[in-house]
Amino acid sequence: MLITVVADYGTGDLAFAEVRQTFAALVPQADVSPLPVPAFDTVSAGFCVAQLAFGAGPADRVIYANVAPRQDEDQPREDNAGERLAAARLPSGVLVVAVGSGASLSFLAAENIPLYAVKVADAGSQFRSRDVFPAAVAGLIAGDDSLLGEQLTVPPPPSRSVIYTDGYGNLKTSWYEPPAPTGTKVRVRIGDAEAEAVVSDGVFAVPSGALSFAPGSSGWPTTTGRRTCFELLSRGGNAAELFNFPRSGTPVELV
Repeated sequence: MLITVVADYGTGDLAFAEVRQTFAALVPQADVSPLPVPAFDTVSAGFCVAQLAFGAGPADRVIYANVAPRQDEDQPREDNAGERLAAARLPSGVLVVAVGSGASLSFLAAENIPLYAVKVADAGSQFRSRDVFPAAVAGLIAGDDSLLGEQLTVPPPPSRSVIYTDGYGNLKTSWYEPPAPTGTKVRVRIGDAEAEAVVSDGVFAVPSGALSFAPGSSGWPTTTGRRTCFELLSRGGNAAELFNFPRSGTPVELV
């Protein structure tokens, strides 16, 4: 069994090791893998959850996500309370358990995957993903669906926006259709930065030094076909740097 922990602890952070040790005690047969996203970045987390959940892999895999900025309430929080834990079982058998914050579960919900509250405390520790939630995850892995409560609704994912920046600086977006015919040059604005890109049918179908806006490697099957994320890629360069390293959720506009 594979458990992927999607969280904003930070690359190489002690927190990942502590969560891994907790799961080693509760689910000793599991191989636990960390996947960091930027601090408080629920959009990147939600994209990663969907990419892993809908992608190829063993049917018994688990995606456990915790990016909890505790921004669901503006008032002071008692006992380190935060957003609730939620879960979904996909038709494929994949189990997703995630804190229901921001867009963390929005990409799943957009594909009509039912989400349910998990009957577990939402307070009691600053480090809930180590001290509070793993026991509930282990119970769900064991098939204890009595832990599932009412069905939840979450906000939609951001449209036509940056949703993830990979290690090469490629900007994955929630543009799922070409913005113009192949070969067209378009002016793209993200935040305060602008650059010219070529709409193409492949991210490398432009000369060295050019910026392409093309269907990339990310996306997942849907009930009507496939959702493919368009990417901005600077061939031989870094698209994220060109656009001043935009945060996920920033709109990608044509000007």
